[in-house]
Amino acid sequence: MSAAESARRRALVSVSDKTGLVEFARGLAELGVELVASGGTAETLRAAGLAVIEVADLTGSPEMLGGRVKTLHPRVHGGLLARRDHPGDQRDVEVQGIATIDLVAVNLYPFEATVARPGVSFAEAIEQIDIGGPSMLRSAAKNHAWVGVVVDPVDYAAVLSELRGEQRWLSDATRLALARKAFARTAAYDAGIHAYLAGSAEPEALPPRLRIDLERSQLLRYGENPHQRAALYGRFLEIAEPLHGKQLSYNNLIDVQAALALILDFPPEEGAAVAILKHNTPCGVGQAGSPLEAWGLAYATDPDSPFGGIVVSNRPFDLALARAVDEIFTEVLVAPDFAPDALEWLRRKKQRRLLRVHPERIDRTQPEWRRVFGGVLVQEPDVASEDISALPVVTARKPCEDELRALERELR
Repeated sequence: MSAAESARRRALVSVSDKTGLVEFARGLAELGVELVASGGTAETLRAAGLAVIEVADLTGSPEMLGGRVKTLHPRVHGGLLARRDHPGDQRDVEVQGIATIDLVAVNLYPFEATVARPGVSFAEAIEQIDIGGPSMLRSAAKNHAWVGVVVDPVDYAAVLSELRGEQRWLSDATRLALARKAFARTAAYDAGIHAYLAGSAEPEALPPRLRIDLERSQLLRYGENPHQRAALYGRFLEIAEPLHGKQLSYNNLIDVQAALALILDFPPEEGAAVAILKHNTPCGVGQAGSPLEAWGLAYATDPDSPFGGIVVSNRPFDLALARAVDEIFTEVLVAPDFAPDALEWLRRKKQRRLLRVHPERIDRTQPEWRRVFGGVLVQEPDVASEDISALPVVTARKPCEDELRALERELR
C-alpha cells in the first residue's frame, strides 16, 4: 500500500435502509473519499454512477452462506480498529497490507420491523438478525478517536456539512456523539432480539428480563418540585400532540396520562364524554349526547375543583364546549381534535396548553410498571370487562338499570 493510498480517506458503506444513501455517498466522493461497500449497497452506488470498491475485493474473500458472511474479516475490522498513533497497530496494518477505514455508514437489517409483522415465521425473524452490521458499528465506535460512525440516515447531512468545513474532518465531539448513538442502536437492537426470543419461548409470560430503552424527547423545566431536575422519555408527545401553549410540566404530564387513561374507557361512539382532573384525581366525569352537555354534567359534580385543572374530551372540541370551558381557568385541554373556530377561540389564552390526542397510537396491551427501591413491579394492564349479568347481588335491593350501567362503566 503506497503512502498516497494510505493517506486517502475511506468510507465503508453497508446499509439496509437506503434512504439518502446516494446523496450521502456522492457527497463523500466529491470530497475525495474512497467508497467501499457491501454487495447490495455497492450495486445501488454503481447504478448511480459512483466508483466503489466491493468489500469482497477489499478482503479477497467472496460473500458466502447466502450473505451471512461478508464483512467479518481482518481487512475490515483491522481497518476500523487500527489506532493511528499506535506503532504496533501501524506496523500490523503495514505488514498485512490493510487499508485503514476512516468512516463507516451502517444501518442494520430490519429485525424489529420484521417481527412486528403479523404472521412472520420464526425462520424469517432469525434471518433478519444482523451480525456483520453491529460488529462494524462496534469496531468503529470503539475506535471513534480516529473513525466516524454513522448509524442513522438522519445524520448524513450534518456529517457532510462538517466534512466540508475548514477542518475537512469530524471533530472529536462529533465522533464521540456518533459513537454513543451507534452503541445505543446496537444495544436496542440486541434487546429487541432478546425480547423476541424470550417471547417465543414464553409467549404468555412476563419477560424474564426487563429492559427499558427510551430516547429522551424533552428536558423539562423541573420535576415535581422546582429543585428537582426532570425529563420526558419515549413517544408520549406523539400520542398527545401539543398544539398551543407553553411546554408541559412534569405535573402536567402526570395529569394528562391520568386523563387519557380515564377517557379511553368512554368510546366516542357510545356518547360524548368529558372528564375534569386535578392533581391526578378526577373531579367529575359526564357522558351525554353532546360534548357541551357532558361538560355540564362533569362540572356539576364539583364546581370548585376544576379551577386550574385538566379537561379531556373523547370527541373533538367544538365552539360551544370551548366557550363553556373558557369561562374558568384550566391548565390543559385534551381532545382527539379541535374544530377550527374552537381552536381559534381557545388560543386567545397564551398560557393554556392544547393537546391533540391520537388514540390509535396508544397500545393498551403493554404491561404496566412502577418503580420500587431496587427494581420495578410489572403487571398486565387491566383491560378486561366484567359481565355484569353474571355478578351475584348480595344486597336486599337489586340495583336499577341506571345503577347497573354506571357499575358496568366503572368496571371497564
